[in-house]
Amino acid sequence: MNSAYIGKLMELAQQDENVVHLLADSGTGYDEMFRRNFPKQIYNFGIGEENMVAAAAGMATVGKIPFVFTAGAFLAYRSLEFIRDDVCFQNLNVKIVGMGSGLSWSSLGPTHHTTEDISVLRVLPNLMILSPATPNQVRACVEKAYRHRGPVYIRIGMNHEKEFFEEEYVMPEAGQDIFKDGREIAVYVTGSILEEAYKAAEYLERDKISVKLINISLIKPFSSEAVIETAKNISRIFTVEEHNIYGGLGSIIAESLVYNGAAAKVYPIGLHDKFAEGYGTHASVRKSNGLNADEIYKKIREILKNEGVYNF
Repeated sequence: MNSAYIGKLMELAQQDENVVHLLADSGTGYDEMFRRNFPKQIYNFGIGEENMVAAAAGMATVGKIPFVFTAGAFLAYRSLEFIRDDVCFQNLNVKIVGMGSGLSWSSLGPTHHTTEDISVLRVLPNLMILSPATPNQVRACVEKAYRHRGPVYIRIGMNHEKEFFEEEYVMPEAGQDIFKDGREIAVYVTGSILEEAYKAAEYLERDKISVKLINISLIKPFSSEAVIETAKNISRIFTVEEHNIYGGLGSIIAESLVYNGAAAKVYPIGLHDKFAEGYGTHASVRKSNGLNADEIYKKIREILKNEGVYNF
């Protein structure tokens, strides 16, 4: 996803000299490529994320379009006050890009995991939140962020995510893509864990369970209409996220249904009020926390069995 992000940002920088790339000692080989091509449109602030966000706000006041890029945990948590007061309160045209969503920084542990960023940031007024699942969706989200006048937060993965979209993919207005249009249960997912949720849905279909699988890339503003429409025909809705279930996608879906009087039950699958356990590869940490395809499948299957929906 990092390659997709930088590639798209370079396209925008070529078109618009006001696009600037801000780093906090988080540069990769891709960023050095950006520097070689656009030496006057890149700034490294060192390990000073708060200063970087504050500077981005200042740049935005004089017409620049800063894309602030570093590890998501250091933006969403360490820089929160600056995002709130300098960017969102002023409603400035700053784009904040958190690298390593969910458990992507698997070998570095909970200090680097970005598993509460949606909860923390979606309460901020004026802030759009985008959560792409694949490299091509990253490109579409960066384009949407560029065209949106105001603050945007994009959370991206970093572990060679599987591609599900065409190269020319354009994000739907509501930011919701239907992958499977089943009729018995609905599964909503956001971010790079889409690959695991997709496999789990295939396992469920093998058990003759008809699954409606929907990927959510636009977290805020959230479009509730489609969820409410789904709930008219499907009474059991599951959410899958590499994030704490409190304040994340599960909460968003539940709020949408309750606020609109929809009669459906929500079953959240994610981190249940805890930090992730284990260190190692992304795949191994997902497995340790019940967030790989096998464990997602087992959880959904067990819930349906316990409720007497299916007699496995």
